[in-house]
Amino acid sequence: MRTANPALNKKTFESIGYTSKNENLMTLQGTVNKTGFLLTFLILAAAYTWNLYFETGNPAAIMPWLIGGGIGGFIVALITTFKKTLSPITAPIYAVLEGLFLGSLSAFFESRFPGIVVQAVGLTFGTLFALLMAYRSGLIKATENFKLGVTAATGGIFLLYLISFILGLFGTGIPYIHQSGIIGIGFSLVVVVIAALNLVLDFDFIENATENGAPKYMEWYGAFGLLVTLIWLYIEILRLLSKLYSRN
Repeated sequence: MRTANPALNKKTFESIGYTSKNENLMTLQGTVNKTGFLLTFLILAAAYTWNLYFETGNPAAIMPWLIGGGIGGFIVALITTFKKTLSPITAPIYAVLEGLFLGSLSAFFESRFPGIVVQAVGLTFGTLFALLMAYRSGLIKATENFKLGVTAATGGIFLLYLISFILGLFGTGIPYIHQSGIIGIGFSLVVVVIAALNLVLDFDFIENATENGAPKYMEWYGAFGLLVTLIWLYIEILRLLSKLYSRN
C-alpha cells in the first residue's frame, strides 16, 4: 500500500497495527464523515480571513493569519503524523489553521485576479469527485507501477520546490518554472496532475486500511491525510490559473 502522501504511507498503518475485533474499527463511511467535518472547519476558518481582507482592504490585517496559519498548520501536521492517536484532536486544529492560511492566500489571489478562487475551488472538487468515480468504477487502478510512478514524481516535485526555496534565500531561483511562460504553465500543469493522482493513492490506501481492520481513530487520520492532498491540489491549481491569467 504505497502512497506519496507522507501522512498516508505504508509505515503509517504498520506502526499502529490492526485489530481483529468487530468494534471500534475504521470504516469508509466514517472516514468520509470525518473528511466532511474537516472540510467544514477549513471553509469556516477560510471565510473569516477572506471576509477580513475584503472588509478592511488592508493586506496587513491578514498577514498574521497567513503566516500563523501556515506555520501552525505545518507544526500540527507534523504532530499528527508522528502521534496518530491524537488525530481526533489535531486533525480539526490543522483544518482550522490551514483554513486561516488558505483564506488569506485566496484573498490575495482574488484581489489580483477576480474570479480565480471560484474556478480553483470548482476544479479542485471537480477533480476529487471525478477521480473518486473513476477509482470506484475501476477505470483507474492503483497498481504497484502506478503507485511507484506517482510516488517518485511527487518526491521529485518536493525536491525541486526545496531547491527553489533554498535558492530563494540567496536571491535567486530556478528559472522559468514560476513564470507565466510556456515552461512555467507546463510545469504547473504537470504538478496539478501529480497532485490529483495522489488522490487515487489516498483512496486506495484508505480502502485497504479499512478492509484490514485499522483502529477507529484512524478515520480522523485518514481524513487528515486526504485533506493534505486536497490543500496541495488547490494551491497548485491556484498557481496554474494565476499564470494563465497573467498572460491575458
